[in-house]
Amino acid sequence: MRGGPSHVDTFDFKPRLLADSGKPGARPGSVWMAPKGEFAQHGRSGLWVSDLFPQLARHADSLCLLRSMKTEVPAHPQAFLRLHTGTTQFVRPSLGAWVFYGMGTANENLPGFVTITPPAGFGGAQNYGSAFLPAFFQGTRVGSDNRPVAGAEVKHLRPPMPGTAQRLELDFLQSLNREALRRDPQDAQVEGVIQSYELAFRMQSRMPSVMDLGQESAATQKLYGIGDRATEDFGRKCLLARRMVEAGVRFVEICHGNWDHHFNLTTSLRNSCAGVDRPMAGLLADLAARGMLEDTLVMWGGEFGRTPYAQGSDGRDHNHRGFTLWLAGGGVKGGHSHGATDEFGQEAVQDKVSIHDLHATLLHLLGFDHERLTYRHAGRDFRLTDVHGQVLRSIVA
Repeated sequence: MRGGPSHVDTFDFKPRLLADSGKPGARPGSVWMAPKGEFAQHGRSGLWVSDLFPQLARHADSLCLLRSMKTEVPAHPQAFLRLHTGTTQFVRPSLGAWVFYGMGTANENLPGFVTITPPAGFGGAQNYGSAFLPAFFQGTRVGSDNRPVAGAEVKHLRPPMPGTAQRLELDFLQSLNREALRRDPQDAQVEGVIQSYELAFRMQSRMPSVMDLGQESAATQKLYGIGDRATEDFGRKCLLARRMVEAGVRFVEICHGNWDHHFNLTTSLRNSCAGVDRPMAGLLADLAARGMLEDTLVMWGGEFGRTPYAQGSDGRDHNHRGFTLWLAGGGVKGGHSHGATDEFGQEAVQDKVSIHDLHATLLHLLGFDHERLTYRHAGRDFRLTDVHGQVLRSIVA
């Protein structure tokens, strides 16, 4: 959710914030601002969820809330890059590239990592890039930010010539690549190009059918909110993601914006939540019905949260010191809340979770020791979590 969803309005209930609304806030000249949604407990677990997410709240017993997230800086590009790559200081492989590199492929006719409508800014392609990992492990982009995903396709997917002729042309090109690799066996990028060309050739026969949502029943499309103007676009993205995972794509990211609510919070936040609530609930329900949720790890969140005090009359500023993400499926405890912010929701104070801790935990849930998932580059072994990261073992089911 690009831009930083407000945790104090959605998943982090603070009675003190409600009681002290209008009183002087933490920043000089500011005032505390009450949540824009009404909170209630849901499910057998009694998780507190705002009424801004009425459909998702029905899945409270599947959610694992990380209510003590923190990151380094309250600036979008840096925080976004850190969430995706673990650092803002160097060009490093993205989380999706690391997962694909570690897990390998489950369908040789499809990419292992797909990113749906990623932003052009906020670090751009670095957020789904492979950096020093072979190019084969970078994300395949579908669609563009701020454009409806309907009609989006992978570029150049249609064969430019009959299959036999194209295969002959590709074989000749690959012979040149292999000769280059023979002369320089250490050039991992050439090997990545060879693999990418072969994947692109095979994708022509499989990817169009995976992206054809018309193969889904009317009931399934309705479950995701397709056909409703408010949820049409994000619903399509979620259904695409499920179809891709079901077909063997290892890692799928969906981007949705804009959650940067500096003003007009009352209306804009409700609209943003309404656009993703039903599709997210539909995705969890669909994965569970198909027996996929226990093996599929779902994560929702943004690069940071928002301040509990007001910015202007109806907005919230960036807050990197405390915010909420949630996980579901994939071996996490459902109906569980980890960590806490202070009584106003301004700063993580209990069982704090850094981005490195998050990455270590995500890799653990996917079956990896984050300290051993490494790649040799420039004379040293690199890993997603650098020299940091602690697995949140208390959230593992």
